[in-house]
Amino acid sequence: MRHFKDPFVKAAKVESYRCRSAFKLLEVNERHQILRPGLRVLDCGAAPGAWSQVAVQKVNAAGTDPGAPVGFVLGVDLLHIFPLEGATFLCPADVTDPRTPQRIRELLPGQRADVILSDMAPNATGIRELDHDRLISLCLSLLDMAPDVLQPGGTILCKTWAGSQSHRLQKRLTEEFRKTRAVKPDASRKESSETYLLATQYRGAKGPSEA
Repeated sequence: MRHFKDPFVKAAKVESYRCRSAFKLLEVNERHQILRPGLRVLDCGAAPGAWSQVAVQKVNAAGTDPGAPVGFVLGVDLLHIFPLEGATFLCPADVTDPRTPQRIRELLPGQRADVILSDMAPNATGIRELDHDRLISLCLSLLDMAPDVLQPGGTILCKTWAGSQSHRLQKRLTEEFRKTRAVKPDASRKESSETYLLATQYRGAKGPSEA
């Protein structure tokens, strides 16, 4: 019943978004302007494709605004994602697989992304601390991939859950980006420990890539 009464679920149907999570990204973007025409976006954990839908609109990946630069959206997920005009999907693909960054680079214009989005989450075990640890590990795997994929000056937005390992992720973000902040969109349910970490102005790889 909570799902069917949820105003964001209803709005997603009205506005033809694939799921309610679209409104989380819309709100973060409205506040922080992380997406704009011409940017290259890597959407990790993209299924069913709602964040990719928002990204396509905001970076003009489908070229619907002839007066604006045309961006690019690449979605990656272990799950199948139905085609979306303006987006390229790499699936099934595991972002923790050491071979995946090269596949991503081959698909990105200039082999780089300006923005990495992650609404990824592990399959829930119901053991809160274990699920938290696994999600932090997923986020850290994106940072491990960043030197090969993310443009210096770029942005990461990733979902996390509050817990004992959050400081590890915060520390890495603070070291590797000039600005970091936690954001909790209205579309995140109040009772959820979910929050999003937004890191901007990527400092870039410290030296030659290990990959």
